[in-house]
Amino acid sequence: MKTNYSNLETQALAKHIRIFASKVRRVINEICGRLYEQAPMILEFMLYRACYPVSQLLFLAAANASHNLGLNKADSVTSEVKVDEGTMLKRFEPRAQGRGYPIHKPTSHITIVIKKKST
Repeated sequence: MKTNYSNLETQALAKHIRIFASKVRRVINEICGRLYEQAPMILEFMLYRACYPVSQLLFLAAANASHNLGLNKADSVTSEVKVDEGTMLKRFEPRAQGRGYPIHKPTSHITIVIKKKST
């Protein structure tokens, strides 16, 4: 967790989430720049598997903002939300005639930055 007191913003970071980054980005793009009160409602009604870890991370970022900076949840905005590709887990599946077929299991790093709403 990083705290910047000049801009009154905090961030929460989740690493090695076992979802492909492009699938998380379609969820993240809906909540970027929204008020904190709107973002959990949007995530609740989206039907993607990536919504659950993103909503958990959003609650964590809001808890960091209220505990560390004393920000009210009504005055918070998700200013920056980004998803980076993590490490690729490489596995092999046995196939016919003794061959091995490679399987790639992608991971993602999700970052949510919450700051005080500018009036």
